[in-house]
Amino acid sequence: MIRIAHTDSNFEREPMAAPFGFKGGYLTELWQSVALIRSRSGCTGIGLGTQSSLWSDAAVFLQNSESAGNSIMYLMTSYALKQAVGMEFDTPIDLLERLLPLTYEYGKAVSGNPDLRLTYALNALVAVDNAAWQLYMRERGIDNFDGMVPAEIHPALACRHKELAGIPLMSYGVPIDDITAAVDDGYFFLKIKIGSDPDKDGDQEKMLAWDMSRLASIHEAAKDKHIPYTEDGHIPYYLDANGRYGSKELLLRLLDHADKIGALERIILLEEPFPEEYHADVRDVPVRLAADESAHSDNDAAMRIDMGYGAIALKPIAKTMSMSLKIARIAHERKVPCFCADLTVNPILVDWNKNVAARLAPLPGMKIGVLESNGHQNYRNWENMKSYHPCTGASWTDAVDGVFRLDEDFYQKSGGILLTSSHYSDMVK
Repeated sequence: MIRIAHTDSNFEREPMAAPFGFKGGYLTELWQSVALIRSRSGCTGIGLGTQSSLWSDAAVFLQNSESAGNSIMYLMTSYALKQAVGMEFDTPIDLLERLLPLTYEYGKAVSGNPDLRLTYALNALVAVDNAAWQLYMRERGIDNFDGMVPAEIHPALACRHKELAGIPLMSYGVPIDDITAAVDDGYFFLKIKIGSDPDKDGDQEKMLAWDMSRLASIHEAAKDKHIPYTEDGHIPYYLDANGRYGSKELLLRLLDHADKIGALERIILLEEPFPEEYHADVRDVPVRLAADESAHSDNDAAMRIDMGYGAIALKPIAKTMSMSLKIARIAHERKVPCFCADLTVNPILVDWNKNVAARLAPLPGMKIGVLESNGHQNYRNWENMKSYHPCTGASWTDAVDGVFRLDEDFYQKSGGILLTSSHYSDMVK
């Protein structure tokens, strides 16, 4: 057993290049949290997390200032680390199962929200969980990601991709000209945010009209582009509603519009169309629906699969690596594909995500794997942040012509997740 003797934490604020819109709100910065865990034997793990109060629980974001929402989440991270001192664990999954309920209850108290979403606590625990994995690997003498993954989860991560499609994010404010430029630069798997609140009045009919117009404009710009990475040779669309559609009937009107303009067959995924509490059988929806923030845990993922959801978004960088591995296992057992989505994380966390994405089976209709990464679009200081990566400059850290190319160096180094960033380690010395 590994016994925790000491912990520490810190954070730094990273500004967005421009207000970043989704879920009807806008972010201006994201806090990067750093967690240190030292064992009784003297081994140390340092983990990173990117906080997103808006993604994790929009109610907390809207009920507080942006800084206050981030402060609540950071307090939860700090609390979890204090509770961890003296604990013993066999694997980080065991540690998460002990810390998650404690952190969740503390989060309800400190936020004043008894209905706090579990994802808020998971987001707060990402840095803690990553530190635990790094510590675990050092304690056990494990030097690669494959050795880190528990044997019962290996079947869910049995691929070894040489290429991953880099998925850029087209949020509400991205002009059509910029989308066209991204396609011209080689990006071909477009994640499109839908569910805008154009007049900030919550009117669902206005939202639907905005989404119809947005989809038509994007389809007009991208429909004639041909690519070698999909079965049909067309650019696929990945729509993300972040729970903004209040009913299945409203969503079907959007999809009927997509069918009329010739875009329906291009929609490879439609993520989180409904609020989490909206439970409906979705087997009659004519596109593959994906669960993201509603699939807090492996049990939640199983529930969504039972409702007819045909894909699960894994977010090791938002819901912890430990929980994501458990979700990947249940989805694989149910024969439901998974993919890795971003949280606009820092460059090091992109490679924590990339290790999972590199081993997932391709989505139906795709010839290669996929990985969403939109930090380069949204952080003001992205180039500087890249210099903090312990493998900065490695060819596999950046997408080239819309594709991450993963060579043997990537797999040997496991994307650098075992290495320590001097920038972040200096924050918790």
